[in-house]
Amino acid sequence: MGFPMAGHLSRAGHDVTVYNRTAVKARRWCEAHTGRSAATPAEAARGADLAFTCVGNDDDVRSVALGEEGVLAGLGEGGILVDHTTASAALARELAAVAADAGAGFLDAPVSGGQAGAEHGTLTVMVGGEAAVYERAEPVIDIYARRCRLMGPAGSGQLTKMVNQICIAGLLQGLAEGLDFARRAGLDGRAVVEAISQGAAQSWQMDNRHETMLDGEFDFGFAVEWMRKDLGIALDEARRNGTSLPVAALVDQFYAEVEAMGGRRWDTSSLIARLADTAEA
Repeated sequence: MGFPMAGHLSRAGHDVTVYNRTAVKARRWCEAHTGRSAATPAEAARGADLAFTCVGNDDDVRSVALGEEGVLAGLGEGGILVDHTTASAALARELAAVAADAGAGFLDAPVSGGQAGAEHGTLTVMVGGEAAVYERAEPVIDIYARRCRLMGPAGSGQLTKMVNQICIAGLLQGLAEGLDFARRAGLDGRAVVEAISQGAAQSWQMDNRHETMLDGEFDFGFAVEWMRKDLGIALDEARRNGTSLPVAALVDQFYAEVEAMGGRRWDTSSLIARLADTAEA
């Protein structure tokens, strides 16, 4: 995700320095785009107005943001750290406090749109943080985003992303069940989708995933293991705030079954593979 996002910034004329925990990836970025690579997050952020992170989970964010070699150590007073990782709201509040102590700004800004959205500059960005900090960062985020919105104080971006993933989980399970039902009923799945996709059942998942679901192709897109990470964050938050998420919890269990089938890196639409596997059994 970060590779194409940084590329958009470079092409827009920004002075970009990149860091990756796998150094060869940073070198590949420099071969493809105008910019420099740094040996540490602090070095990459030194002297920058804005620093962007996009890694895996809470611990990964801490590893690149905090400490003597972290982003905040190099960013300095007046800079802004924008974290695009899908992480916990608690982490966002933690980093906002640390950044404030260092005289820097912080925005939690998870994204939706996947690899294709990052490559085409059409991501949706959900942001938590102070309005004044957001106003400074928004014009730069807009370079690789189709939509960017401030949702509230620190943590609000992450909470919004949780809503996004909760909704997607239910939509994909419903679509998987519907397509599997059509197949078992002897219907042409593509014809069914053509018939219903302009009505109330329409969704992005239906429009963009039904064909590959029907063909059993899942070697692309947002990986099951990452969706389980995101759902785990949402379920943890739900336990904290008292929300009931029975469908999300059930779909998370279904994804665990997909992982057991060897689908850890399959696209999230692979829920239908579990149904086909059940039918064969």
